[in-house]
Order: sequence, then structure tokens, then C-alpha cells
Amino acid sequence: MTDHPAPEQDSADYREIKLEKLKKLQEQGRDPFHSVRYDRSHCAAAVIRHFDELEGQEVTLGGRIVSKRLHGKAGFADLLDGSGRVQLYFKQDTIGDEAFELYKELDLGDIIGLRGTVMKTRTGQETVAVSEYTLLTKILQTLPEKWHGLQDVEQRYRQRYVDMIANPEVRERFRLRSRAVSEIRRFLDSLGFYEVETPMLHAICGGATAEPFVTHWNVLKADYYLRIAIELHLKRLIVGGMEKVYEIGRVFRNEGLSTRHNPEFTMLELYWAYRDYSDIMQLTEDLVVDLCDSVIGSRTVAYGEHELDFTPPFARMTFDEAMQEYAGCGLADLVTLDDVKREAGRLGLELPKDGGYEKCLDEIFKEKVEPNLVQPTFIYDYPVGLSPLAKRHPDNPDLVYRFELFAATFELANSFSEANDPLDQRRRLEQQVADKAEGAHELDEDFLTALEFGMPPTGGLGIGIDRLLMVLTGTTAIREVIAFPQLRQK
Repeated sequence: MTDHPAPEQDSADYREIKLEKLKKLQEQGRDPFHSVRYDRSHCAAAVIRHFDELEGQEVTLGGRIVSKRLHGKAGFADLLDGSGRVQLYFKQDTIGDEAFELYKELDLGDIIGLRGTVMKTRTGQETVAVSEYTLLTKILQTLPEKWHGLQDVEQRYRQRYVDMIANPEVRERFRLRSRAVSEIRRFLDSLGFYEVETPMLHAICGGATAEPFVTHWNVLKADYYLRIAIELHLKRLIVGGMEKVYEIGRVFRNEGLSTRHNPEFTMLELYWAYRDYSDIMQLTEDLVVDLCDSVIGSRTVAYGEHELDFTPPFARMTFDEAMQEYAGCGLADLVTLDDVKREAGRLGLELPKDGGYEKCLDEIFKEKVEPNLVQPTFIYDYPVGLSPLAKRHPDNPDLVYRFELFAATFELANSFSEANDPLDQRRRLEQQVADKAEGAHELDEDFLTALEFGMPPTGGLGIGIDRLLMVLTGTTAIREVIAFPQLRQK
């Protein structure tokens, strides 16, 4: 027995039927929204998991009716709660005529509380034989059809609450996300890092190259920006003497929507004084492996047609080595913009028409190198123009101490040995603004002043939590790991 509409029937008709049921219940003094709490002794999963201990015992459960079968003067239903499902058995002689009639009127999606005895059916199914129950909440909409679920991808994201009812793997993915974020905190706290909070509203947009979202502060009569990075405020804390800091917070970039991009996303950024990017590389590897072991339960992950192996050590290649390996040209071949255009032509790539040297070089890297970075790989020692906030190599000032971690062909983490020479940092940021580099913003003078008070040698790291969890859960769309992703308006 189900209450699902036929495909050609408007579910609004079923809403009217449910509203009539609600009205009758309320007229009978059985308002299903009256209860303010319901004490449960067990969850559904516990009944299954500890059946041998609970058989013959009385339990109280609460949850949503997600299937129902009527057999004369008896019936079965499946109860879904936050832990899973368990079968219920309703017998007219046990619960009484009035309660059994109400059982027959229950709709899929109704939420009930019940008392019953743990038993097994003749077919060996763990079951709770209901002795009494209470309707706690009446559903007014219609759940997706049992065998087809919520199929429309856009609707799944718009109505995530229905998606989670219909698809248990979705609920589990968000539980896993919560456990992963908790484990990241535990891991960093155990190393002596302090979690901090920094502003989301910035008077000057900095710390990355991206288009910001703009808002207006009425009292100050000034435009402000939602942060595109957490970086510059955390570095101020390093200057102030907090030597190991991190923040897990929301970041906003006014960019497009894709399987790998959501304009509002979660970042982990951390800074560790007196350490360099090689220390941060090891920390990053240790953190990812810890998540695999503690949360995912495996160091191998199926991702599309690939099996990713996060067993350490991860592969390591310099930027120059990766370009030579996959693009057939190294940095010695790419000294000028003309060199980059020549090599791009040889490779059959179309470069941005208004792109400068750095942007065009990055385009070759994205098109020719990144698609080959399937297994976890650190790419390090980047050209200085691609990393205005990283410290230069003293023996080769055209390179900086920077690495990125790639897996499944895209970037998961970004790290620098942070630039702490205030004069060099000013020159590089001024040059970026003068060149009108894409996403470049006005100078953050207070940050430059902070550097003049002295920032020790420092290693920094940024990890996109959503992307990392995409990879570790084998999910190919970022919206699958964000509970309420941004969507275009209908």
C-alpha cells in the first residue's frame, strides 16, 4: 500500500487529501502537531545491531513511516530514523480497532512514536511488534516513489531534505562530512594549533585573485566585500605572536557554477611560524592519510574510472618537471610571453586574448599537466608570477616556495613558504595591481604595515574542504558534498 501519485496525476491532489485527514484528526482532538517531545529508548539501527540482547524486550522508537503493507487485520511498515530502518508489525487485536483504523490512514512520510516488543517474523526479519503508537507529525506533501527516488538532479539540490529522506547514501555523506571536519580539528588541535575566527566582511579584498561579492554597510556608507580568502588576517595573528593558527570558514568568490566550483565554499587555512613549505607538505600528507584512516576507513578510493591510492608517500614533481613531462616544454623554453604563445600553438591550445605571461603559462599547465595528475601528487616550486604571496628561492628568484596537492586531476591544497619581506611583498603586489592582473585588488596597506612589524619565517596552507571530500568520498560533483549548494533561480 502506498500513497504515491501516478506520473500523470498532480501531487497537489494528494496534498488536499492529506489536509482533509489533518482536519479530521484535529476535529477528533488528535492534533499531530501537539507533541513537544517524545522519549526514545533506542534507535532503529540499535534494534537490528543488538537484536540478540533486545529480543523479547520492550523498546520505544520514533521516526518516519517510509513503507506500509496491509494484510487483513494486520500490517507492516518500515520506520526510518536518523540511524536507519526497522520493520514494524501492527496487529489489530493488539493495538485495538481505533488505533488500527488510524494505522490504515497513515501516509508515507508521517512521523510516529511507538512502544513495542522486539521480535522476529516467520521469515527471520527483525521487527518491532507495536503495542501502542502516537502520530507526532502529519506529512502534507508526497514522498518520491519508492523505486525511482528523487531523480531530477536540480530538484534533489533544491529539496535536499527530500533527497536525504529518499536516499540514505546522501544522509551518510553529510554525516561523513561532519566527522571529517571534526577530525581535521582534532588533528590540528593535537599538534598545538589554535582555532581562530577572522572577519568575513573586508574593506579591502585580498589574499587571493578572484572576483568578490560586494555588499553595502549602511551605517558606514561604504561598500564591503565578502572575503575571498582567510589568509591575510591569519598572518596578522602570526605577526602578533600566535605561532600556530587555523580557521575553518566560509569563503565567497563571484564565479560560475560547475561540478568543481560553488561560489560559497569552506576553506581550511593554517599558518605555522618557523616552518617552511616542506614541513607543511608533510603535515598535509599526514592530515589526508589520517582522514582516510579515521573517517573514510580506506586509503584507496574509487573515483570515476580510477582508483586513487592515498598510501604515503605521495608523488612529488617540480612545476618545471611536470611541464616537461606532460607539455613537452620546461620553464627554460617559456621565458617570455612570445615563448608561451609559440608553445601553446604547438600544443593546439587557445590562450586568453588579453592574458599576460603568467595567465597564459597557467593555461598550458591547466590544459596539459592537470589532466594527468590522477594519483595524489605534490607539484612544487612555482614561477614567481603565479604566486605573489610566496617567498622567493634565494638562488633562483624567478621561483617561489609553493606547492599544490593534486588528485583526481584537480587541486586540493595550496601552500607557500610565506613572503615576509615587506618591501619585496609591496613591490610584487603593486606590480600585480599595475598589470591589472585578473582578480587583482587594491593594496591592503594594513597588512603591509603588519609585515613591517616582523613576521617570522612561516609556512601556510589552504585546503578546500568541499573538494577534498569530493575526492575522498568518490563523488564527482561538488554539490553532492554541500548540503545546500547555490543554484540558479528558477
